[in-house]
Amino acid sequence: MTDVLRRGRASLAFSFFAQGAAFALLVTRIPAIQDRYGISDALLPAFLAAVPVLAGLGSVATEHLVKRIRPSRVLRWSQPVVLLALLGVGVGDQLVEVAVALGAFGLAVGGLDASMNMLGVSLQRSYGRSIMLGFHATYSLGGIVGASLAWAGAHWHLSLFVSYLPVVLVLLPLALVGSRWYVDAGADTEGKEEAVAGAGAGPLVFRLLLPLCLVMTFAYIGDSTVSNWSAKYLKDVLGSSEQTATVPYNVYMVMTLVGRAVGDFGVRRFGAVAVVRLGAVVAALGFGVVAVAPGAGVGMLGFTLLGLGLCVIVPQTFAAAGRLFPGASDTAIARLNIFNYVGFLIGSPLVGALGDAWNYRGAMLVPMVLVLATLGYARSFEPQPDRYGEVHERPRTADVGRGSNGV
Repeated sequence: MTDVLRRGRASLAFSFFAQGAAFALLVTRIPAIQDRYGISDALLPAFLAAVPVLAGLGSVATEHLVKRIRPSRVLRWSQPVVLLALLGVGVGDQLVEVAVALGAFGLAVGGLDASMNMLGVSLQRSYGRSIMLGFHATYSLGGIVGASLAWAGAHWHLSLFVSYLPVVLVLLPLALVGSRWYVDAGADTEGKEEAVAGAGAGPLVFRLLLPLCLVMTFAYIGDSTVSNWSAKYLKDVLGSSEQTATVPYNVYMVMTLVGRAVGDFGVRRFGAVAVVRLGAVVAALGFGVVAVAPGAGVGMLGFTLLGLGLCVIVPQTFAAAGRLFPGASDTAIARLNIFNYVGFLIGSPLVGALGDAWNYRGAMLVPMVLVLATLGYARSFEPQPDRYGEVHERPRTADVGRGSNGV
């Protein structure tokens, strides 16, 4: 194992951490953002939907950018924009101001998510064993920190700007310094443009990627339900205080951290298929508990199960795409990442519309059914005979060879 790989892994893990904190600070303060800018309940779904739409455009742009520049450079400059856009959400007091800030956040986060996972998959290929869940575990840790700070802000009645400013002042310089050690590694660079072009539009490639796209969509419908509606669900349906309403997302992120911290060992021992199937069943059980919860305590239990179940699906979906397209993994991941936002785009308005037209308890059953549908696509996570994964994982780390620190 080279020092270049170790530094690359550590710096990328910090980027996942910073993004988790930024996203948690945004979504767990949605009620406060709504109050500050006077966003009505009818208008709120439009604002929530705009962010994933713009993020999808950012991911599409990243697919084309990485044909000319390294993913590490996309990540290096998109992360500061995300952090500054978060700060912008807390500065204004007019609808147009929050719209601009959320727009910048969405576009930048698309490039950030795509490039982070590109680097994660390429590093996993260099290591020759499952490490992708570890990166997403640091994202969960960042989410816990962000949600905890959001709770403190709600508890002490701090303004959004006061809540966000210290976080940005700490994370922004650290992210810029850490970006010096990003590693673009693992894929064959020789003939890469031809491989990318070949993966661009072929129907066979689309058929191979489609099951993973559906799984990604289902997982993020579930995740967006938690991130965008858990606070309102606990407050409006289960009758909790605003302070307590910030807790479900924190509980959810704690359990995603626990699941992802041990998930790589589970993949190495039992295989990705078994881990994904177990995760889908546990997540579906969590939605069921949330739907029938008589009060906040049982609701917390449901969100606990949701975190433990959903946490393994997304990292393994990115990893599976990397195994399917080793010569064009950046393109595959950028396109797969779009379905991250498709899930958010569908999940947030769907739950809101069903909640208004029917009730929010019944709305929780829809993501439950969709997550269960993942079981039908679990075979797509099987390793290919000639690639790493499960029994095919290499026992030692491979040298990067043509790796770069992205400078």
